Amino acid sequence: MKRSLLLLVTLGIVMGCSSTPPVHLGGIGNTSWQLVKFQGGDGTVLTPDDKAKYTVAFANDGNLSVRFDCNRGRGSWILNGPNELRFGPLALTRVVCPPGSMHDHLARQWSFVRSYTVRSGHLFLSLMADGGNYEFEPMR
Repeated sequence: MKRSLLLLVTLGIVMGCSSTPPVHLGGIGNTSWQLVKFQGGDGTVLTPDDKAKYTVAFANDGNLSVRFDCNRGRGSWILNGPNELRFGPLALTRVVCPPGSMHDHLARQWSFVRSYTVRSGHLFLSLMADGGNYEFEPMR
């Protein structure tokens, strides 16, 4: 009896410590994207001067890395349910970006993202209270 219990506990520990990450969590794990545009709930449309300067990369372990123009950062992400997305705090560099940059816009609104959709190969991150959405395309 004790041996069986010890074997079960050992197997549970070994299985729980597996280093194999899940694949494509919610369709966004292990993917990288670049910003196409922001569509505000009030009809405002903002487009980056260079898509490659605004990126997000989701790792399967719940970590992410971002580039918001002249700044780079790291943070975390979690799925709370179907298409429900939450970001943890971002640790961003603090370089002052040139006029016209979308850095401040993204940095200010990042914590208000509440859901995501992958549609026609694009990732849409939606803000709470119909605040708008960010459209990203896959990085090549």
